[in-house]
Amino acid sequence: MKSFLDKAKLHLHRQQVQYSSGQGQQQQVIKQYDSPSVIQPPTPLDVLRYRYHHGTNLGSIFVLEKWLSGSMYVNGAVGESELDAVNASLQQQGLDTTRAKFENHWDTALSDDDLDWLVNTAHCTTIRLPIGYFTLGPNYCNGTPYAGTPSQVYVNAWAAVKKLVSRARSSGIGTLLDFHAVPGGANGEIHSGTSSHVAQLWGNPTNLDLAQRCLIFIAQEASKTMDGVVGIQLCNEAVTGAAGMYAWYDSVIGAIGQVDPSIPIYISDAWDLAQVLAYSNRKNVVGTGPANGIVVDTHKYYTFSDADKAQSPQQIIARVPSELGELMGKEGNVVDHGAAEVVVGEYSCVLDGQTWAKAGPGDKDALITQFGQVQSKRWQQVAGGSFFWTYKMDWMDGGEWGFVQQTKSGNIPPPSNLYLPTDQIQSKLNDAQSQRAECKNTAVSNHDGYWNKASPGQQFQHYRFGDGWDVGFSDALAFFQARMGGLAGPGGDKIGMLDLWVKKRLVDSGQGGSYVWEYEQGLRQGINDFYSVARI
Repeated sequence: MKSFLDKAKLHLHRQQVQYSSGQGQQQQVIKQYDSPSVIQPPTPLDVLRYRYHHGTNLGSIFVLEKWLSGSMYVNGAVGESELDAVNASLQQQGLDTTRAKFENHWDTALSDDDLDWLVNTAHCTTIRLPIGYFTLGPNYCNGTPYAGTPSQVYVNAWAAVKKLVSRARSSGIGTLLDFHAVPGGANGEIHSGTSSHVAQLWGNPTNLDLAQRCLIFIAQEASKTMDGVVGIQLCNEAVTGAAGMYAWYDSVIGAIGQVDPSIPIYISDAWDLAQVLAYSNRKNVVGTGPANGIVVDTHKYYTFSDADKAQSPQQIIARVPSELGELMGKEGNVVDHGAAEVVVGEYSCVLDGQTWAKAGPGDKDALITQFGQVQSKRWQQVAGGSFFWTYKMDWMDGGEWGFVQQTKSGNIPPPSNLYLPTDQIQSKLNDAQSQRAECKNTAVSNHDGYWNKASPGQQFQHYRFGDGWDVGFSDALAFFQARMGGLAGPGGDKIGMLDLWVKKRLVDSGQGGSYVWEYEQGLRQGINDFYSVARI
């Protein structure tokens, strides 16, 4: 409560609250007067976008990696990137055979049985789908290493992406379109589409412009013809200290907002989560900032660095409960400092051999289980979602890299609410509805009493708390019952992207003036109270 009191004092007698945004210290001003509310009940697409994402990557389908999909590389292929596979196949087998092989790879990436398993066994809500600029077709390959004959392999690639997104949506699964392989590469790894080993996006106006044009096209398609897209990720694993990254983020965010201001935009943390979270706070403000919610994508691996290799499994497991501590002080108060939302876009249960050498010879299986479960618990506590790397590979079920293997082993359990059968969901809904009025009265009474005692004689606008509480309770209920009303799949969803949902509701509510914070606190309390009385 102390932080709320400090916040209230900050707002008292103030007519404006200003924030800096972006790299140019743009000023954000919360409007001073209420405007008509445009709040509507959450739509199925809202639920897909803002629920907790218990997800998997579908890697090495539209952006190949040889270690995962070696069967796509002809004998004698040199290199491990998508372009290496394409060029070697073109040289040995020609265009028609190469195109047919790649199209078959895309078209068979998710079978009906796969979708059934993802929905009903893994309780997967969302797929993170890596794509490249070449996936968009020959028109986006001009002037790149894919220009000419290689580009002709991709004449039907985008259609395959759209088909996959549609089939996933029909099963109740959303898709995050991850622009994994950008022109020039956001990093120098082979999953950027070539074996150049250089990050040539940053500081290259031609590549930056092409990347932005690609993302505008993706946004246009997602907005008009691709129901089920939960967000667009601008790039994958940007190198630390990438020159001009924030200016490019600003430009692309603005351009996408002109196409579709509703679609969430995901940005790479460039291995510096604290700094990029601060940037996203400045973007995710209620005033005149971009309407699109900005989500920070961070990746959590514990197998590559020398520091990780020097630790035992038990030491690494002990670190996980304190991960994502960078969120502290940046989330939970949209009115004061903007929204902060993080997803763990990639994680696994892999540890290096040097780490395993420090464990007992018979302890590995139990430690893998501990490692996976502690990660799942932590991501569900503090993140808006998590996406295991990865679902498909030639060597199924994938071991510690395999979503299938780790799901079957019980090592990465989904949120418990996704297991609930329909009768239990209905019972919880009935309980919540029956207690709603009493619960609201208690919340409003506690709120009013606290502030009237803390600041006697001060004029508040406590009605805003009650209005926010009603919206929050109704929203939480709507998410939880969405799968009973047309959204496919078992279980009940919770709002996972909470800060961004609060930001959206604040904007849609039309709230203005110095006491918007009371509405935000009511909104959050209503959501929490629904979960409390529904016991989820």
